[in-house]
Amino acid sequence: MGPLHGLRVIELAGVIMGPYAAQQLGDLGADVIKVEPPTGDITRHYPPTRSPGMGAATLNLNRNKRSVAIDLKAPGGRDALLALTATADVFITNVRPQALERLGLGYEEVAAGNSGLVYVNAQGFRSDSELGGRAAYDDIVQAASGLVWLNEQVSGIPYFVPTVIADKICGLVIVQSVLAALRHRDRTGQGQHVEVPMADTMLAFNLVEHLAAATLDPPEGPIGYARALSSQRRASRTADGWMCILPYSDRNWYDFFAHVGRPELAGDPRFASLGARASYADELYALAGEFTARHTNAEWQAFCDANSIPAAPVLSLAEAVAGDYATEGGLLRTAVHPTEGGYRLIGQPVRFSATPAGLHRHCPHIGEHTEEVFAEIGHRPSA
Repeated sequence: MGPLHGLRVIELAGVIMGPYAAQQLGDLGADVIKVEPPTGDITRHYPPTRSPGMGAATLNLNRNKRSVAIDLKAPGGRDALLALTATADVFITNVRPQALERLGLGYEEVAAGNSGLVYVNAQGFRSDSELGGRAAYDDIVQAASGLVWLNEQVSGIPYFVPTVIADKICGLVIVQSVLAALRHRDRTGQGQHVEVPMADTMLAFNLVEHLAAATLDPPEGPIGYARALSSQRRASRTADGWMCILPYSDRNWYDFFAHVGRPELAGDPRFASLGARASYADELYALAGEFTARHTNAEWQAFCDANSIPAAPVLSLAEAVAGDYATEGGLLRTAVHPTEGGYRLIGQPVRFSATPAGLHRHCPHIGEHTEEVFAEIGHRPSA
């Protein structure tokens, strides 16, 4: 049934962040009702598609949900949504606060009909800041949070991480925040308003290691974790491919240097301690890279495993999902949608011994459950 069975979540969100958060809750057993306009969430139209409104991304993002189509600008639209939120435990939206206020769907209006509701809105910037009304998507947040700058320090090019990292991290923070607020409600009976600003969330995320010497007041150095910002921190060429080989402890490095025939390097002051190695990361990684081409991936993996040195070959995404590890773990399997046919289902990586998460219902079509849901709550939407 899933650990969140019995919980009702209303999702008024589009693109990735909000739908990804609600998908996680749905995978865990919550009854997620996705409210979308009659034209559907924009991700429904991302190619490739087999039929209109059922793009590839939406098959996973909107699984374990029921879809209710509401035109919030039409007469009765707001009342229909309020009828839903009155029955819910959680309301998740990434509509900008200013637009929600114009629709009469701010926290105070929605909570008036359900004092125990956990109301979560997530958007690019804090609503009480001068940037609160600014539009933002993943790339914008990567730039505003220092992530693009970090990439530039390593490569000289201010590129974006090639995944919607801000959307997905913030989606997971939404889930964390929902569960924390529900715990508070369990103790007190009180719902609350939770705001997840993407720029703030990603800045805090990036600062975990990169605040570094600037943590101290006054600072004892610039922002930035030297090892992570080394231009030499990359996969190493081997005799037959590429490997990530990461000696970390003193013992790891002693064993590595001995294996490549340079045991004296363990006593080099630049490499003799964790702090020294971080300060001389460029030199260390460049030197290590000179040795790795002597052995194959399999030889390096055997040596590293025998000496508890973290290591892995560089895999493409296609290789990663087709490999034994992912296959045996069910991280990507084939499912059959009742109208879209076979598709590849992204598995839930977290294992629950008593309440396993998983697929409870396939991605719905736009508005597929509108009549069903409103019949359940006894609401007749205006024509």
